[in-house]
Amino acid sequence: MPTWIKNPFDVLAAHPVGERTTDLREAERFIRLFHAENPSAGGLYARLRDVSRDVARHGTYTHTYEELEFGARVAWRNSNRCIGRLYWRSLKVRDRRRVGTAEGVALECVAHLRDATNNGKIRPTVTVLPPDTPARRGHRVLNDQLIRYAGYRTPDGVVGDPRNLALTETARALGWRGRGGRFDVLPVVIQPGSGDPLLCNLPGDAVLEVPLAHPDYPWFEELGLRWHAVPAISDMCLEIGGVCYPCAPFNGWYMGTEIGARNLADGDRYDQLAPVAERLGLDTSTERSLWRDHALVELNVAVLHSFELAGVTMTDHHTESRRFLTHLSREEKAGRVCPADWSWIVPPLSGSATPVFHRYYDSRVLTPAFVHHR
Repeated sequence: MPTWIKNPFDVLAAHPVGERTTDLREAERFIRLFHAENPSAGGLYARLRDVSRDVARHGTYTHTYEELEFGARVAWRNSNRCIGRLYWRSLKVRDRRRVGTAEGVALECVAHLRDATNNGKIRPTVTVLPPDTPARRGHRVLNDQLIRYAGYRTPDGVVGDPRNLALTETARALGWRGRGGRFDVLPVVIQPGSGDPLLCNLPGDAVLEVPLAHPDYPWFEELGLRWHAVPAISDMCLEIGGVCYPCAPFNGWYMGTEIGARNLADGDRYDQLAPVAERLGLDTSTERSLWRDHALVELNVAVLHSFELAGVTMTDHHTESRRFLTHLSREEKAGRVCPADWSWIVPPLSGSATPVFHRYYDSRVLTPAFVHHR
């Protein structure tokens, strides 16, 4: 920094930070990162002064669209639990910071799904709605994903997705009435900055679903399994330079194992390994028969086959593991840390048969980032 320019953060950074007031140190780190990776962005020190002035007056500052787009993409780049970061530069950023009402948020959630679905050619997309500020709390979505299946308690056990029992009960308390099926799409529950929650029922054309079939076993369709095409995370805060965007739903596309080895196979989810094993005629009386492994592979074969047949973007865990190491190599060549959580990067099926299994990763948390609400 030239000696004639006083760092505008030196004095203000010593002041106590109030509730939802922007942390000036975080703001400075981000602005410097943005200008370092975007040399044509203009004057760094003039921008630092502007940000400092706005925080002093208002307790926060406003990102330019270019800063917002860059920050959202880098938040994906920094997502240490995501294996699919090779395409972080392609993230489409929908700037909806001017949406002021819960009804407007609902409309944008629906628009996000339609845009991201793209007739099955899934687009990585984030929709950024208004941030938290010292003057006003931003809207939030209570669903962890925009599309979730209901879970109903019955005398015979849970019908649907057990993961979503609490969300289902919340929606029902707010007036929603499901059909009691295994794959009832829940409404999006929007919590305004102030006031009562709002239910947004997703229209059919915003929710693309794929019925599951197996290429070799016609009976598989009789299981009645299906899954939605777009995994849009919706309950995390997008943190960019000390500013929290509490409602910023984002999506990539599915890796097959997310559905076939977790959502449909986990014992506390749809728990389908035993039904598949029974249809396959496997010996389930002993674990040494490896019936779970056999059933798990065939369940994943069905998921990959069905999405391909439907023309919906999906990747397999072997391909995505190689792509992640390509991403890792590119980041290292760029002189950047590529954070990764081994327990999430290694796929839940055939982990040791993938190249990501056989190494360690830097697990630090970097910003910008998608973080869980505090």
